[in-house]
Amino acid sequence: MPNASAKPKHGRRTRRRHRPDPARNELVSSSLESAQQCLFSQDYGTAFVHYLLVLNLAPVLKDFAKESFRFTLFKWAEELDSVGRIQDLFDCYEQALELYPADEVILNSMGEHLFRMGFRDEAAGHFHKALKLRPDFPEARENFYRVANWLVERWHFLMLNDHGRNRKYQQAIQKAVQNGCNTVLDIGTGTGILGMCAKKAGAAEVYACELSKTMYELACEVVTANGMDGSIKILHMKSLDMEVPKDIPQRVSLVVTETVDAGLFGEGIIESLIHAWHHLLLPPQRGENEFRDHSATGRVIPAGATVFSMAVECLEIRRHHRLCVTEVGGLSMAAAGELQSPVSCSSEPDDSMEPYTTERLSRLPGGYKPLTEPFTALNIDFNNVQELEGLSSREVQEIRLPVTQEGVLDALAVWFQLHLDEESSLSTGPQEDTCWEQAIYPEHSAKGFVLKPGDELIVEVSCRDAYLRLCSVAVLRDGHKIPLDKHVDSQYSRNPNPEAELCSALACLQTDQSQTKDFCVLECSEMALLNNQEYHLSFCIALAKLISQLKVKYQNLEQECAFQPDPTVSANCSSMFYVLDVSEGFSLLSLIAASQGHVKAFSSVEKTKQQEVLKRLARSNNISEQRLEFWLNHTEDEQGMLQRPSREKLWSAIILDCVETCGLIRQKLMEKASLARCLLEEGGHIFPAKIMVYGMLVESDTLLLESAVQGQEPTLGFNIAPFINQFTVPVHVFLDFSTLECRHLSESVELFVLDLMDTNANYIHREVKLQATSAGRITAIPFWYHIYLDQEISVSTLNQNSHWKQAAVVLQQPLEVRAGEWVRLAVKLHKSTISISAHIENAPGQME
Repeated sequence: MPNASAKPKHGRRTRRRHRPDPARNELVSSSLESAQQCLFSQDYGTAFVHYLLVLNLAPVLKDFAKESFRFTLFKWAEELDSVGRIQDLFDCYEQALELYPADEVILNSMGEHLFRMGFRDEAAGHFHKALKLRPDFPEARENFYRVANWLVERWHFLMLNDHGRNRKYQQAIQKAVQNGCNTVLDIGTGTGILGMCAKKAGAAEVYACELSKTMYELACEVVTANGMDGSIKILHMKSLDMEVPKDIPQRVSLVVTETVDAGLFGEGIIESLIHAWHHLLLPPQRGENEFRDHSATGRVIPAGATVFSMAVECLEIRRHHRLCVTEVGGLSMAAAGELQSPVSCSSEPDDSMEPYTTERLSRLPGGYKPLTEPFTALNIDFNNVQELEGLSSREVQEIRLPVTQEGVLDALAVWFQLHLDEESSLSTGPQEDTCWEQAIYPEHSAKGFVLKPGDELIVEVSCRDAYLRLCSVAVLRDGHKIPLDKHVDSQYSRNPNPEAELCSALACLQTDQSQTKDFCVLECSEMALLNNQEYHLSFCIALAKLISQLKVKYQNLEQECAFQPDPTVSANCSSMFYVLDVSEGFSLLSLIAASQGHVKAFSSVEKTKQQEVLKRLARSNNISEQRLEFWLNHTEDEQGMLQRPSREKLWSAIILDCVETCGLIRQKLMEKASLARCLLEEGGHIFPAKIMVYGMLVESDTLLLESAVQGQEPTLGFNIAPFINQFTVPVHVFLDFSTLECRHLSESVELFVLDLMDTNANYIHREVKLQATSAGRITAIPFWYHIYLDQEISVSTLNQNSHWKQAAVVLQQPLEVRAGEWVRLAVKLHKSTISISAHIENAPGQME
């Protein structure tokens, strides 16, 4: 035992007490005072720099200055964002997080900026960190739910719940491995399921790559949880960037992938397979008698695909992709020019347009009518690299399709059969219940053209840029070829006289097509909004009522002014009314307001082409240019969103865009409404005045399958559900309630009211009781809105002609209910986000 009394030769030197530094203290004090003065004068950039200096020199002040520092950071970030200084914005957040690394509010705010800029993976990381620091932080939770919809799309859950699809992939992989494919690369691994199938089948080496950071981290967790972390190497990168031996030690004998979208090639499978064949895969098998050793040859699962298509008539597709009406809200649309959605396909690639969109044909409201039989558009062999490389240079193929039913040509619908190997395949057809939708190629050039039995539709099929492109180009009728891109008059196509119709079509070919038409692209939701006549007519009536009421008010004021010598009172008796439209995207509401007379309207439309459309419509509808102004063109001068007109008088009406197309209340709606109320003149109005939320109880297995991996059994024997189900979101959006597979278990009931005109009438929590009309499992509460433009005039987002979709809260645990039982719903609103919980009442009660 050492001598306890012996003194160590080198004892620890006593720490010298920190002496105050007067110069440092003076700098801290003066900088703090300067920061507060700059904050008071709204010089947020300078205030931020002073706060950084203070908190770096005197960390002891962090708690004291936290709230002021946060406020300064957020205001300065808003300014940087507004002028496009994005790098400076993120630099400021990085500096803030160095000072406050565990501040959930700053983490959440930075995540919001990242998400708006398109950095979804990074945004999710910040929201997740904020939730770990404070699990009950509602803003971070709502933001995480919002970003989760982007990062882990709903088809992941459907795919993992598709037991038939999973078994077929597993069997194809197992057979390939047993036949000698001993080394495997899983491209776009997602949850890692296909790579784990290969390992379970006995593959010696398995590699996987995933570009999404979120899905990469998820796959790593899943593989580790299934005891394969040492035997499957997962790379966070694109397969196009992979090299041998840098990333994987040698070429593999099998590539498995499911990087196919509804249009087959949209996720880049052609490019990734060409690269794989040249750099990552062993050479393919040459013939029956060559390369008997399968381990020395390469192959791909899936082995290939067959693409099918047919022409369809569908009003739902039509109204989202082209103008279907001649008048909107009393305005003639004749001068609008060519309006179409950004989805337009031609044999010549156009980077500004998408070649197709996607829909689940079986769920389209109003259904669809096939105008032709399905035809084979393309066959592709993924195990033939020469065929893959030659795809983009293939000559355009012309296919003639006999028309089987009369109808308006609205689109070409496309699906495919994925051949996993020689024996097994998967179909994405409209009658199949799979995780895939169908690709839709909307028809713009054949506006309103009616196909008839006996016609032949000529379709061109090409793959110029490795996207599958299908384009209807002409119709053969009675031996005459009618080019659809020259067909501009939608009226003659309905002529009951075939000879007159043909003559009109041929005459159309002789017209001078050299003049360039005015052309403008609108988003699909904006096009559907333009076609929503009921909404615009309701607005027109409600605004006319308001203007009429205000005119009466000013007539009375003018009579008073005649006896008032005060010039300020006389000035306020002006009969001009000012209307501000702060709608998102393209909106005709400002022009409809300007058409009322005695109204100057301020439009929120930003895009130059869209402003030109409104100007043309104004001229053609005899609306003076002075009556319409694009207020966002002057935001640098006005410095703010909801600004007063450049006069004493306030706004007569402010139009707010309250509901997102997806079916959710717009973020910060109530804050905008609060500001708008302060800017209204006496008797002025916010449109809409209030929003009533309605909902009902339903049983829907479809919503469950789209929300989470279901059941207690592991997927193909693998533990995946607990990891991907972390990304389950409680609210499903973009629903068509009219076609949703579900059983109604109650009548509809009013859930909530948002009053935009009266802040005192609002609340954040409400309990509603409703009675089950049928027995079943309550799995979800779909909800929609009645939007009241004033106290009497309303439109419903449940209307089939609405441009809005519906949403639904999906319960974490379904509730068993008997007919006649009462269910209590707790409905909460937090910053425009609605949440609903449900439980069964033990005793009967009365509806609230």
